[in-house]
Amino acid sequence: MSWRKDQRRAERGYHHGNLKEALLQAALDLIAQKGAAGFTFADAARMAGVSPAAPYRHFRDRDELLSSIAQRGFEQFETLLTQAWDDGRPDTVTAFERVGKAYLSFARQEPAFYSAMFESGLPLDTNAALQAASERAFGIIRAAAERLAALVPPGLPRPPALMMALHIWSMSHGVASLFARGDAARRKLPMSPHELLEAEVLIYLRGLGFPTDRRSEPSPQPDDKPAGPWGKPK
Repeated sequence: MSWRKDQRRAERGYHHGNLKEALLQAALDLIAQKGAAGFTFADAARMAGVSPAAPYRHFRDRDELLSSIAQRGFEQFETLLTQAWDDGRPDTVTAFERVGKAYLSFARQEPAFYSAMFESGLPLDTNAALQAASERAFGIIRAAAERLAALVPPGLPRPPALMMALHIWSMSHGVASLFARGDAARRKLPMSPHELLEAEVLIYLRGLGFPTDRRSEPSPQPDDKPAGPWGKPK
């Protein structure tokens, strides 16, 4: 048993100073053990060391507890993807490869958050804060797709950046769900998940006619406006 888990359980005694945090951590532990659909509100209370009625002081029901966990997961996810994208440095393809690696690393290192975010069945449109956090995280992938779309060679049709972002997100999510999870559900693979995703993305980009040689990317002009995580300003 890890020191971290021992510490969590010690903090989850009835006299802990923050019931809300104790419930969130208890739910995360349960998700890691049983999946997002495998526990009840009462289970979370029991693991937190409080009465079945105590969680209602902070959460309306189990779905609200799960929503809070998913929101935190998306906020951490956004931070990780933003750092990986690093405003497209040193070049778009290299930076985008880092985003893919960060996506898979999050799924592996934070499987409970990942499950709450993508496997809980929570409707995003009923929770404004959760939906906003999800859109901000996806915005990093879309910004990278915008930059990739700008690399299309002259004379070739430029694919919609949103379509590209959705395609690449689907590839990333598929590899993460099948091969890069940090739990027993992951599948065995004769290559690393990072290598698989990199190959998929390169094949996808080449199929659209994109140059994947980093040397082919045009250098920014002095009067170009800097691009942030939401794409280049209009």
